[in-house]
Amino acid sequence: MSTIDTAPRRSRVWWLRALSSVLLLAGLVAWVGPAGLLGMLETLSIPWLLLALLLSVPQVLLSAWRWRFTTGLLGMPLPFSRALREYCLGNVLNQVLPGGVAGDLTRAWRHARTAPATRAAWHAVMIERAAGQLVLLACALLALPWAPSIGVECRNGRGQSLTLGLSGIVLALIAAAVLARRMLPALAWFGRDFGQAVLSRRAWFPQLLLSLALVGSYVVVYLCCARALGVGTGALALVPLILWVLVAMSVPLSLAGWGIREGAAAGIWMLAGLPVAQGVAISLLYGVLVLVSALAGAFLLLAVRSPPAVQAEVTSDSPG
Repeated sequence: MSTIDTAPRRSRVWWLRALSSVLLLAGLVAWVGPAGLLGMLETLSIPWLLLALLLSVPQVLLSAWRWRFTTGLLGMPLPFSRALREYCLGNVLNQVLPGGVAGDLTRAWRHARTAPATRAAWHAVMIERAAGQLVLLACALLALPWAPSIGVECRNGRGQSLTLGLSGIVLALIAAAVLARRMLPALAWFGRDFGQAVLSRRAWFPQLLLSLALVGSYVVVYLCCARALGVGTGALALVPLILWVLVAMSVPLSLAGWGIREGAAAGIWMLAGLPVAQGVAISLLYGVLVLVSALAGAFLLLAVRSPPAVQAEVTSDSPG
């Protein structure tokens, strides 16, 4: 299929996902009530908001370092300055294009153009994201028994079926991946690179540490958004809920997680016995903060004048 044929299809997908995000948000706002959401914004704490923005900076640094570490293990050393620049630009694309992965695909494509192994360049981005998502999911499962209401059920034994069911889904996905790896050569190549970049002796601990640090930073920024809105619920009660909202927003079906994230927050807050408007408001503020942080990071990076050698590299790497 030609590029001319696929361009309209991509445009339709973009508009459908953007429309789904708008409709989901509109439905949630109508259900919760605009007055309740606006009422929470009246007491917005600027210091907490600024702290959340400040804490979002290490996220990009850690993410860029994890990608650089992964590419190095696959035999493709990447300067940290370039990794940081590409990650900042990728974050912007993830925020403004549907699915939340367009920036990652662009980052992989640009690296593949100059990398000695094209396949490994693509695998590096996939592995870097997959490792982070696995750690996030593991943290969410481990924290589930401490969630309000939900956790009481789990600790009393009446909610064990929920935890076992979620764990069974994860195990089924792993088993399916193992079987598919044996059946498809392409997945076998990916499995080999994944083992080298994540599961090897020199890789697993740094990958785990970096991913845990990133998950922790996401949670702390989310907590800052909650405090900025005057939410007084204890951090230990909020953390398990936040982790599952983060898991939900990683599903690439909407525009940068909008709609899905707020819908998940509404459902999770309801299950936890907390005000639904509170969960939706925190999620909306978090989404705005992530967007502002991504745009500000890219703007600052592009505003800094690069030395001639770096400028030449950017010119040679730029598409088209």
